[in-house]
Amino acid sequence: MEKLILFNAALIICFASLVFKADAQELVSNPAFEVGQRATVPTGWSVWGPEWEQAACRVRASTGGGFVVDGADPYAVGGVVQDIKGIKGGQAYAVNAVCMLRDIQAPYHSLLVRVSWMRGGKLLHPAGMLVRGPVIENGIAKFDDVLVAPEDADSARLSLEVKWPRGGSVLWKSVSMQPATAPGPRKVKVGTVFLRPRNSTLQKNLKLWCEQIDVAGKLGLDIVCLGEAILAVGTSATLKDRAQPIHGPVSDVLAKAAKRNNIWVVAGLTELDGDIVYNTAVLLDRRGEIVGKYRKVHLPREEWRKGIRPGDEYPVFETDFGKVAIQICYDWFFPEAAEIFALNGAEIIFAPTWGNTLPDEEGRVDGESTFRVRARDNGVYMVPSVYSGNSLVIDPMGRILASNKGKDGVFWAEIHLNKREPLRWVGHWRSIGPRHRMPQTYQTLTKVSQ
Repeated sequence: MEKLILFNAALIICFASLVFKADAQELVSNPAFEVGQRATVPTGWSVWGPEWEQAACRVRASTGGGFVVDGADPYAVGGVVQDIKGIKGGQAYAVNAVCMLRDIQAPYHSLLVRVSWMRGGKLLHPAGMLVRGPVIENGIAKFDDVLVAPEDADSARLSLEVKWPRGGSVLWKSVSMQPATAPGPRKVKVGTVFLRPRNSTLQKNLKLWCEQIDVAGKLGLDIVCLGEAILAVGTSATLKDRAQPIHGPVSDVLAKAAKRNNIWVVAGLTELDGDIVYNTAVLLDRRGEIVGKYRKVHLPREEWRKGIRPGDEYPVFETDFGKVAIQICYDWFFPEAAEIFALNGAEIIFAPTWGNTLPDEEGRVDGESTFRVRARDNGVYMVPSVYSGNSLVIDPMGRILASNKGKDGVFWAEIHLNKREPLRWVGHWRSIGPRHRMPQTYQTLTKVSQ
C-alpha cells in the first residue's frame, strides 16, 4: 500500500501544496492527519465502522502522511470522524478535503465528506449535509463546499466516509473547516404562462405569445416558459403549415421579443429539419440568441402517426443563473427523462405541455401530482406551461410556488437555487439520491421490449 504514495513524484508535490497549514481560523484538529508514536490512526480522529463488524473497512495510518481506507469485503464501509467545537449558528463554513484513489470504480458513490450539525452533543438532523465532490483529476479527489450552520447549532461532526471500495483503496491527505462568507442567494424570477388561444391563426398566435413575453419582461422575470407547439394550439394549421426551421421566421420573432425584454424564453415549436419534422422547444437568451433546443423524445400516438420523429438526446443548458433543461408534454409520463436531466446537472426543468396538470380526482393521480413527484424525485424545480389544468412553478420538495388557478396570463415565483433543504429523515435529496442509485441493477430499463 505504501507504494501508493510513491507512484508519482509529481502527485506528491501536488499534495504538499494542498495540505492545509495551521491557521487561527482552522477548526479541525490535525487537518493533515499526522500520526503520533505507536498510533494506528491520526491523532484527534476516531475510527467509525458499521454495526456489523465483518463489513468494516480497514483504517490505518500511512507512513507517507494521511491514512488509508480499504477493505477485504467489496461492500465494506468505514472512515474517521471528529467532533468540531466552536460552531456559531448562522455562520458559513468552508469545508475542503483531498484524497488519492486507487481502483475506486465509482468515486461519487464511494467517497463522502459529511458535516452533521449538533447542539449540546445531539444531532440536529440524522443525515447531516454532504460536501460537494469529489472532483477527480489525475487520481486526486477534491471536495469543496461552503455550508451554513443552522441557527441553533453549537458544534458539528465531520466524517470522512468510504462506502463499498470494491477492491480499491483511498488515501485521505487533508481536510479543513474554516469560517467563510456565505455564498450569494442565486435568486431567480421564474415564470410560466397559461394561455389557450381559440379560433385563431398562426399569425395571431405568434402575436399573443409575444405579448406574454412582454408581460413577463415588465414583471422583471429572468425566464418564462411558453406552451407546447404554440402555433398549433387553437388553430387548424397542419404540420406543413406550421413546420419551420430553427433558426427561422417564427424563432426570429420570438428572439426579438426576448431581446427587447432582456429575458430568457422557452417556447414550443414545430421544427422542420430538411424533410424531417420534430416537436421541439427552443431556449432563447436575453439577447435573443438561440442557446439550444430540445426535441421531444416520447411521442404519443397523435404525433408518431402523423410522421413526427422523436429526438434522442437530453441536453442541459447553461444560463446566467444556473443550469436548465426542457421536456415536452408526454415526456412527463416517463420518470427516466427527468432523472437523466437531473443527473446531467439540471436545476430547473421547463415543460411546455399540451396535456394537463389537473389535480387528482376520485383517488386517481393526475398531472399536478405527477409533476410534483418528478420535482421531489430529482430535487429540481419543475415549471410546466399547460393548456389544461394549471401552469405551475414547483420547488424541489414538491410544493407549488405559483399557479394560474384557472386564469390566463403570466404567473411566477422567485426561487433560490443555492437553497439546500433536507428531507426530514433522508437529508438533502439532490446530493444523496444519485449516490444511492444502483445503476448496475437497472439493466432491464435499457432493454428494448420484445
